[in-house]
Amino acid sequence: MMVPAVLLLLGALTAVLAPRLLVRADWRDREPVVALWVWQCVVAAVLLCCALSMTLSAAAAWQAVRGHVFAPAPHAVVEAYALGATGPWAAATAVALACGGLWSGAMLVLQVVRVRAGHRRRRAELRLLAPLLPGEESATGRLVVLEGERPDAWWLPGAAPRLVVTTAALRRLKGRQLDAVLAHEQGHAQARHDWLLNCSAALANGFPQVPVFAAFRDEMHRLVELAADDMASRRFGRLTTALALVELNEDRGVFGPGSTPHGHVPQRVHRLLTPPDRLTAARRLRLTAAAALVPVIPVLVAFVPGLRALG
Repeated sequence: MMVPAVLLLLGALTAVLAPRLLVRADWRDREPVVALWVWQCVVAAVLLCCALSMTLSAAAAWQAVRGHVFAPAPHAVVEAYALGATGPWAAATAVALACGGLWSGAMLVLQVVRVRAGHRRRRAELRLLAPLLPGEESATGRLVVLEGERPDAWWLPGAAPRLVVTTAALRRLKGRQLDAVLAHEQGHAQARHDWLLNCSAALANGFPQVPVFAAFRDEMHRLVELAADDMASRRFGRLTTALALVELNEDRGVFGPGSTPHGHVPQRVHRLLTPPDRLTAARRLRLTAAAALVPVIPVLVAFVPGLRALG
């Protein structure tokens, strides 16, 4: 039975080649939302290849699984997959891929637990530093101002999300710059970028040797910031948003020599100060549609023998 092997080969090729092709694409920074979608489709295709290969390998190895997978299928379809002509590798492949799936799920759960624990700790600190006033009720999206010498602003998700701004940021940001920063953070919340970051981190931590997952995590961190920058700049202008980024990060040494955790900020500022060069609507639509077809390829590969048997 060649279909599971073909699916594994397809998944491996996608995992190796897709990051290289996407990194060379000149439209990623111009259309970060489209790039986010393309990355998600590529990763979904890799995971689908593994899941389908595991299912077919398990069906070839164990009659009980085969009965469930091919229960509604005609006999000709079952014969087309040649499930009886497999060696001992079918069971080993199914078990290995199942273990990989369980490991992915465990890493995602661990990532979510870690993030939620961090959010609970930060909310507890926030309650100490900025307690509710007598008679004040906790409201979703509440703006909290903290005393702080470093200009900063961040969104704290959870059951009662908070938008936190330090007093240093209020002193630094002028005019509509504060509005641009708040719009940037609200853009993260509206697009649920935290889920993308959690999923990409779980896959990269679980499978650090798989290039597509490591690149997926790195690109998610970069692209979600560009997408949020665009959301803010559409409302308050590119220059205002760029100046706000400079004011918030000037004291962190990101504009000097050497690498820092915020080393991508100069590129973001330069991008905002450069006249926008967006793709045409037609090309954005073509890229979106082409990316949506990528996860369909492993599904078609898996169903080819059955479709041929049905004529």
